[in-house]
Amino acid sequence: MPAVAKVLPPVPGTQSDAEPVITDAQRKRKGEPMDHTSPVVKAIGYFALVCTVLLIMVPLYFIFITSFKSFQDVYSDPITFWPDPFMAENYSYVWQTSGFASYLKNSLIITLVLTVVEVVLGVLSAYAFAFLRFPGRNLLFLLVIAALMVPNQITIISNYSLVASLGWRDTYAGVIIPLAGVAFGAFLMRNHFQSLPPEILEAARMDGAGFFTTLFRVVLPMSWPTLSAFVLITVVNEWNQYLWPFLITDTTAAATLPVGLTRLQDAEGVTNWAPVMAGTVLTTLPMLIVFLLLQKPMIKGLTAGAVKG
Repeated sequence: MPAVAKVLPPVPGTQSDAEPVITDAQRKRKGEPMDHTSPVVKAIGYFALVCTVLLIMVPLYFIFITSFKSFQDVYSDPITFWPDPFMAENYSYVWQTSGFASYLKNSLIITLVLTVVEVVLGVLSAYAFAFLRFPGRNLLFLLVIAALMVPNQITIISNYSLVASLGWRDTYAGVIIPLAGVAFGAFLMRNHFQSLPPEILEAARMDGAGFFTTLFRVVLPMSWPTLSAFVLITVVNEWNQYLWPFLITDTTAAATLPVGLTRLQDAEGVTNWAPVMAGTVLTTLPMLIVFLLLQKPMIKGLTAGAVKG
């Protein structure tokens, strides 16, 4: 009679056909997070999340559908939730008759120049504040932090008088130079640089790396998430600049897209909101693409140091 193999029961804490079963006590000893949230709290959280998404998406939806409406459809009562007829001609009208191409070119140039200048100045000043030892360093950094607390509107009158006296009204220089000095980058990058492991920087110095070699070959490669967040925030902020370009420009020579949308809105006695919304969609689209490309590095940069381990 052949021997029958004895089937042993599974080892306690495991399953025969699946992953090991880990109890809450084992998870606690391993340091893994445990979810003790009640179903009611989860339901409230999901409800709040849905409400937040609706608050954000509903206005964007109406902007999008309004860009395809006719003049009569925009002012119809009751309001319509879908364009009838579907007017794609609003986009061609904005592009061909409102100077949108000039506004787009100006926004691209001004945003690109301001981003490069602000990132370079922010990184270099932050690197100096983090790693150089010089008299008054802490006092200067306090002044940088104080500059963050001063609203830009306070300096508009003095900046306008200076730019006008230099003959820079309605020029790229008049728009760019007063906006180039921003303290946010120095504050953000300096705090990140100080969180880097000092052993790596000391090893670079022992290997003979100079000031700029350490910056470009050691510090910046380890700072890519924070640097990406800094670049994205700067691009979005400068792309949406409205007040200063509106005050300092009179024509399409240096006016940006937000200014162009305002002039499109005031072009007629009764505003035709459909072309204005079409211009808004075209203005928002480049920033949406930039955000989708840089969202992961930006989130890593903004949360760097928030989680230990």
